[in-house]
Amino acid sequence: MQQAYLRLLLWHHIYSLISKALYGNYEGTTLTSIKDLLVTKSPTALLIYGYVFFLIIAFSLLSLPIAQNSPIEWLDTLFIATSAVSTTGLITTQPGVDYSFFGQLVILLIIQIGGIGYMTFGSFILVALKAKMSKDSLKTSLEMSKREFAFPKDFKPSTFVKKVVLFTLIVECIGAILLAIIFTQNGEAAPIWSAIFHSVSAFCTAGFSLMTTSFQSYQGHLAVNFIISALSLLGAIGFIVMVDVWDVVKNPRSTPQFSTTIILKITFTLLVGGTLFVGFTDDSFNHLPTFERWMTVFFQVMTASTTVGFNTFNVANMHIASVFVMFFLMLFGASPSGTGGGLKSTTLAALTAIVRSTLKRRKLVSFDGKRLPLHKLQLAASSFILAFAISFIAVTILLITEEAPLSWILFEVLSAIGTVGLTMGLTIELSDIGKLVIMLMMFMGRVGILTFGVFLSLREENEDEDNQKEEELVL
Repeated sequence: MQQAYLRLLLWHHIYSLISKALYGNYEGTTLTSIKDLLVTKSPTALLIYGYVFFLIIAFSLLSLPIAQNSPIEWLDTLFIATSAVSTTGLITTQPGVDYSFFGQLVILLIIQIGGIGYMTFGSFILVALKAKMSKDSLKTSLEMSKREFAFPKDFKPSTFVKKVVLFTLIVECIGAILLAIIFTQNGEAAPIWSAIFHSVSAFCTAGFSLMTTSFQSYQGHLAVNFIISALSLLGAIGFIVMVDVWDVVKNPRSTPQFSTTIILKITFTLLVGGTLFVGFTDDSFNHLPTFERWMTVFFQVMTASTTVGFNTFNVANMHIASVFVMFFLMLFGASPSGTGGGLKSTTLAALTAIVRSTLKRRKLVSFDGKRLPLHKLQLAASSFILAFAISFIAVTILLITEEAPLSWILFEVLSAIGTVGLTMGLTIELSDIGKLVIMLMMFMGRVGILTFGVFLSLREENEDEDNQKEEELVL
C-alpha cells in the first residue's frame, strides 16, 4: 500500500513538473497539437522534454508486473529506466535475473532509441515542421539545431536520419550474428537473444548485460573482445564521422571534415596512450598471460574511453593510478554525435588548444593548423567548468550520504555523468538519496551538461554588449 502511494505521489510530481515546463505561467493555455509545441519551444527545451517523456514511458513499461520476475522497488525501476534512457549501464538490479523477457525487450528498445535518439531527435523535428514553417523560420530552426545537436554544415535531416538508421542496423546485425555463433558454441542460455541484446548494448555504448559479471567470463576470448570493442568504437566515434568516412571511401578525391580528423586523432591517442600507461604501470594484470594481459588492459581502456561500460576485469582491483586514468577517459573519451556520453573528445581538443595558445601568448586559438571559432571555445570551456561544478556538488552530497572511499564516489559520479556505466562496487550499495543523485547525473550526461545548463537558464539575457566598458581583471 505504501509503495503504491509513493508511486502515485511520484507520478503527481512528474505530471506537475511537465505541465509547468510545457505551459509555463500561461494559465488556461492549451496546445492544439504537438506541432504547436514544436513551433513554440527551442531545440534545447524540446530535447529535454523529449527525454523526460521517454523516461516516463520507460519507467511505466518496466513497472508492469509482466516486465518483472519478482517485485522491484519503484526507485530501482526508475533507476534502471534512467540508466537505459541515458545508455549508461549502472544498475541496482540485474536485468538478466530480475526482469522477464518482456522487461529485457523493453530495456533493449529503450537502449536502442536512447542510443541514436540524440542525433535523430532534432532531425525528425525539422522534418515534421518543414511543411508548416516559413522559409525564414525553417532556416533559423535549422541553424539552431546545428548548434544544439552538432550537425554537420551540409546537414539534410531526412537524408542524414536514413544514413544513421541504416548504418546502425547493419552494424548491430553483423555484431549479433557473430556473437550468436560464439555464444552458441559456449553454451550460453538463449544465445541468439543474448547476442542481439549485447550487440545493441555495445553499439549504443549502454553497457547493459544479461550476464551478472558482464564479460569477465570472456576475458581471454579474442573474438568476443574484438567484436565488442569494434561495436563500441563505431558507436562512440559518432555518426558524423562514419558518414564522412563513407563519403570519402565512395569519393577518394574528397577530403574528410576537420572535425572527423580531430576525432580520429584524439580517439587513437587516448586508446594507445591509456593502454600503454595502464599496461606498463599496473601490476594488477601481471597474473595473466602476456597477450591476454594486454588485451584485457586495452578492453578496460576502451570501455572507459567509449563510455560503453562493459568490463572483463574488476575495476576495484585496478591500481589507483589506473583508476585516475579511467577518470580522464570517462570524462573525455567519446565523440560528438555518437552514442557515447561525457564531454567529448573535441572538447578536449578545444581545451588543449586554449592552453597551448595561452602559453605561447597567441591572440588566436588554433588546433592542428586550423583556427577555432570563439563560440566553440566558449562552449568547450563552459562545458568543462559546468561538469566540474556539478561533479563537485554530487561528490560532496554522496560523501555525506554514502559510506564509501572518495575514489569510489568520484568514480561513480564521473561514470554517471559520462554515461559510462562502470563502477567500483558502489552502485548496488547506494542509498535512496544516492540513487537520486546518480540518476540526475546520468540524465544530464545524456542530454549534455551544457544543454542542461542552457535549459535551466530559461532565457538569454539581451545585454547591450557593444556599450559595455572593458575592465582589467587581475588573475
